Amino acid sequence: MRRRRRIDGPAPKPLLRVLESERLTLVAASPELIGSDLAGTRDLASALEADVPIEWPPELFSTTVMRVAQNQLLDPSEQGWSAWYLLLRGSERPILVGLCQFKGRPDPAGSVEIAYSILPGYRNRGFATEAVARLVEWAFGHRNVVQVAAETMPHRTRSIRIMEKNGFVLEGPGSEQGVIRYVLRKSGGR
Repeated sequence: MRRRRRIDGPAPKPLLRVLESERLTLVAASPELIGSDLAGTRDLASALEADVPIEWPPELFSTTVMRVAQNQLLDPSEQGWSAWYLLLRGSERPILVGLCQFKGRPDPAGSVEIAYSILPGYRNRGFATEAVARLVEWAFGHRNVVQVAAETMPHRTRSIRIMEKNGFVLEGPGSEQGVIRYVLRKSGGR
């Protein structure tokens, strides 16, 4: 009979899926990470080992949106196709500056939709453009993804500019009244 060794100390942190861009570390959400987020900025800061500004969370990412993402992530195959936390590197500790989110795995036609939001104190510095570029690259690295889409209101010129800088083109009306849809197609098809 084998004896189990007792290990003292905190439980190891679960492995996180991480992507890097020029200035950012993108951390894929997990149910546990979103749980830390919903518990408060102190818990989130500990989980990410990063500073979390007082104005967290960014607009468009309400408690309801994050609970939906948390439930989505109960299916492990959804990791990466949900929320990504955006950490700015370059100081002693990374700083959480925003969120991007795919709205689920690719549909049967190979399309995914992305959304993004940056905290007000970190806007107009190219962080959303950089994060979207890296996540589009990650998505197109999957054979079955042929298109990334994003929707916004016509008056949200900063959001439109982020899409345009990443090569998205206006497709037309979005899924809801008053919303417009931009798409970026993978070159070379499937």
